[in-house]
Amino acid sequence: MYELDAAVTHAINGLAGHSAALDLLMIWISSIGVPLMVLAVAVQWWRGPDRLHIRHVLVAAGFSFLLGLGINQLVLLLIHRARPYDGGITNLLIERSADFSFPSDHATATFAIAAAFLVHGSRRAGLAFLAAACLVTFSRIYIGTHYASDVLGGALTGVFAALIVRAVYREGSRADRLITSIL
Repeated sequence: MYELDAAVTHAINGLAGHSAALDLLMIWISSIGVPLMVLAVAVQWWRGPDRLHIRHVLVAAGFSFLLGLGINQLVLLLIHRARPYDGGITNLLIERSADFSFPSDHATATFAIAAAFLVHGSRRAGLAFLAAACLVTFSRIYIGTHYASDVLGGALTGVFAALIVRAVYREGSRADRLITSIL
């Protein structure tokens, strides 16, 4: 299985270095993708006629994001996977990272947002966020900082977090009414 993971990772990262413009675009997407997605979630707070439902989804996306990253921190206590550039699998286009490779926080964060929208019935926004999440996670492999399985693991963590939040944080509950009535 590692051979397949390394081969897929190497193939995607092998696209790097042929176009300076594409390299810069992938570096930019990798660095700004998560903050842009968080901003895209936050600016919707005052949107639309179904404001309370939208706010519920936005809060659920935030909780999913935080829970997913919290789960990652627990996983990182148990799994100490070296980065693919340390193993000679990829050529790194950015500065080295000080933490371990598995799971990808970028993948967890972006897929948690996308999954939260999808599981709460916001299909159109959810699919847009899903496309953005795929682009961000692809960029992480492209720039050489993650294995393909790192982003897959992160994506699964993000989806799992969104499902947990969906089960626990109920729309219309007392806590939901309190949070969604802010501003």
